[in-house]
Amino acid sequence: MTLDPKAKAFLEQIEQAGGEPLPNLPLAVARKGAREGFIATAGESAWIKKVEEQRIPVEGGDILLRIMTPIAEGPFPVMVYYHGGGWVLGDLDAFDGQLRYMAAACKCIVVGVDYRLAPEHKFPTAVEDAYAALRWVAEYIHLYQGDVNRIIVAGDSAGGNLSAVMTQLVRERGGPTIAKQILFYPTTDLRLLSHSMKELASGYFLSESDMEWFRDCYLRSPKDILNAWASPLLALDFQDLPPALIITAEYDPLRDEGKAYADVLKQAGVPVQYTCYKGMLHTFVTRLGLFDQAKEAIQEMNVFIHQG
Repeated sequence: MTLDPKAKAFLEQIEQAGGEPLPNLPLAVARKGAREGFIATAGESAWIKKVEEQRIPVEGGDILLRIMTPIAEGPFPVMVYYHGGGWVLGDLDAFDGQLRYMAAACKCIVVGVDYRLAPEHKFPTAVEDAYAALRWVAEYIHLYQGDVNRIIVAGDSAGGNLSAVMTQLVRERGGPTIAKQILFYPTTDLRLLSHSMKELASGYFLSESDMEWFRDCYLRSPKDILNAWASPLLALDFQDLPPALIITAEYDPLRDEGKAYADVLKQAGVPVQYTCYKGMLHTFVTRLGLFDQAKEAIQEMNVFIHQG
């Protein structure tokens, strides 16, 4: 394995900056740092036709959706996007540049979902918020020139986890229909026992201790680790799930559980396209200003969305 030079420089910059490990930081400080880091590395914003916002009701409150329409002729495929951040960090402003770029590059409507975060809102709140957003899109996205027959769930890291869970949940609840799923370095097994989790436990941006902290913030109790809504790799049935594009990074502790999820889908007869980006770190797709590979991954997403 050879770490990409830009990834190596990114890690060196973080090390030189010093600072406390993520689990030691006050929550507000961790969130502010994550937001600033994503915005600083997002690159130039892409031109799109319009951005609209919609608040939708969920149990105990409401959540924000940000709807991004490309400069093109509809009807459009619709990507419901769940951002990463360990279910604890991140918001639509932090990921705004990435979502605009995806809308423009993939000629699709992107609906960013501002699901409620842990630890204030424990599992399964994020799951139910994600499902509420999906149902709203299925009912109303035609008003924005979206094609209800081409709804795709997508997300990175914890958002990849939520996307995978959605494909299983809609089967249990009888809809809405998901045409495809796109998972960037998804969290699929909160037991955190994979080879890559141990091999890359520290020193590669995301650490094993970070994942333990995210898990402890998110879950109600250790029993939730084995719940398929938290660990979709532990589901009993993977048949009849939508075709999947799964992208991982070579130097990511989550690499092997992403690959394992691709493997179980394939074994169940689900069409799967899997790519591990050599030399890359966790979160590389959201850092368009740093890594050319981020744009390559989004081009791979574009092809996948429009094929077949």
